Amino acid sequence: MQQQLLHQRFAAQSEQLRQVREWVREAALATGMNEEKTGRVVIGVNEACMNIITHAYGDLHGDIVLDITREGSQITIRLTDFAKTVDCSTIKSRDLDDIRPGGLGVHFIHEVMDEVNYLPGENGNGNVVIMKVGIES
Repeated sequence: MQQQLLHQRFAAQSEQLRQVREWVREAALATGMNEEKTGRVVIGVNEACMNIITHAYGDLHGDIVLDITREGSQITIRLTDFAKTVDCSTIKSRDLDDIRPGGLGVHFIHEVMDEVNYLPGENGNGNVVIMKVGIES
């Protein structure tokens, strides 16, 4: 049975990410996830939100909906935006041998999460990122 841990809608602005990190931290810790893994999950969600703000919305304004659910020993983090739909096949990390600042958010998200899926939003509007991670380390 699925348990809703969090449902929040917030402005897609970097200034909101401190609050988002706190929400994710509280939800993860409430499941019994340890501090170290919780910290990695928080950073992964922060990276995903930053990618939405930077790449999906760009200079536009909009919202992001954050849902966190628990089913058994796994949590699912769902980020929904209302920006222009992105071609999901183009979402990838740059080559790790290309040493320079930035561009590793997607790589980090995939390292932290057990499963990551990028989907177009409902009715072809927006985008959805679904990340799943086990509670146990």
